[in-house]
Amino acid sequence: MGLLDGIVGSLAGNILGGTRQAGRGNQFLQLAFQILQQNGGLNGVLDKFKASGLGQQAESWVGTGANLPVSPDQISQVLGGTNLGELAAKLGLPEGTANSGLSEMLPALIDKLTPQGQVPEGHEDLVSQGLAMLGKLGRG
Repeated sequence: MGLLDGIVGSLAGNILGGTRQAGRGNQFLQLAFQILQQNGGLNGVLDKFKASGLGQQAESWVGTGANLPVSPDQISQVLGGTNLGELAAKLGLPEGTANSGLSEMLPALIDKLTPQGQVPEGHEDLVSQGLAMLGKLGRG
């Protein structure tokens, strides 16, 4: 699980740690993994962004160049609805805060899960393992 150790450490500590509480980084990372799991993995989420007219952003997250940003409103439009609100509530996050955190976390997570510029085989296992690892950290 070396790849996941690096992903969890990097994203939870660095992406959100400077501007938000450290515990929130883990919550946002867990939320991002759950979004991936419940929406068909990496391909499912990427397809949703492409279908919503945000294909250029989605492709940048997988590609080896810079990640294009996505706004909290775009997160809500693509992934919103009852499901996102329910997931956020289970983690103790207001939906607006969840959208804001996901706008930073999801592109970074997808980027880290696709280090070679393509969706790897077995990515569903990485998502499940990432959720399990975060669950252990939460019980720490």
